[in-house]
Amino acid sequence: MPRTDPSSPADEDALLDDLALALRLADAADAVAMARFDRDDLRIDTKADASHVTEADLATERAIRAILDTERPNDAVLGEEYGTTGDTSRRWVIDPIDGTHNYMRGIPVWATLIALTVDGVPQVGVVSQPALGRRWWAAVGHGAWTTTATGAERRIHVSDVDDIARASVSFQSIEQWDDVDLLPTLTRLTRAVWRDRGYGDALPYMWLAEGRLELVAEFDVKEYDIAAIAPIVREAGGRFSAFDGSDRLDAMSSLATNGVLHEAFLDLLHERNGS
Repeated sequence: MPRTDPSSPADEDALLDDLALALRLADAADAVAMARFDRDDLRIDTKADASHVTEADLATERAIRAILDTERPNDAVLGEEYGTTGDTSRRWVIDPIDGTHNYMRGIPVWATLIALTVDGVPQVGVVSQPALGRRWWAAVGHGAWTTTATGAERRIHVSDVDDIARASVSFQSIEQWDDVDLLPTLTRLTRAVWRDRGYGDALPYMWLAEGRLELVAEFDVKEYDIAAIAPIVREAGGRFSAFDGSDRLDAMSSLATNGVLHEAFLDLLHERNGS
């Protein structure tokens, strides 16, 4: 994990303490989630909104909350499975298993997402994918980092591709774009870029932060789906916004790019500049 300069302000030191805690939360989450992954007897239930939840989703969020209750008892917490507790400017935002449907089918593309927001702005983010042996993290002002296949830590940065025609993009799923009546827009996007794939969930955002993709776009996302992702993309040099270009986490959409192409993608997606 990156070290702060001794002359750094105390609040920067505190932010790195929060990042260290977030990484420990991810360790605890990994242990719980992996213990039940790809098990024939995994218990799966259906929530009121018809989405699925597994016993691992619930147990993983409980494990994270238990540590926060001890380490940060005065902070608020928002989790996908147990809602919001507390009401302070500092809030931990948790998706215990992002990619539950992959998890319950034994597909290793799922992650635990842990973020700290201050006054609604993401300051710390951790994305941990233990089934793939990968983790990414960032704190504002301290860069974005990942673990390599050998376990070493490496700072990451978005690509410098500056031409949409050479860009590789991930659009998550056709269904998402169809649900918001944007299939023609998706078609226009895929025809304009070099390569398109629907990788899904948190992983393509991390590939973008590593410089392997230039755009990831998604709809019907909640704060807990994207709060941990935003600081990693931004600290890697990219831009992260809603589909309308705003920085809101509650806009139900996300658009991550390598930064240099952000406005060009917005123009393309919204048919701006007279196109």
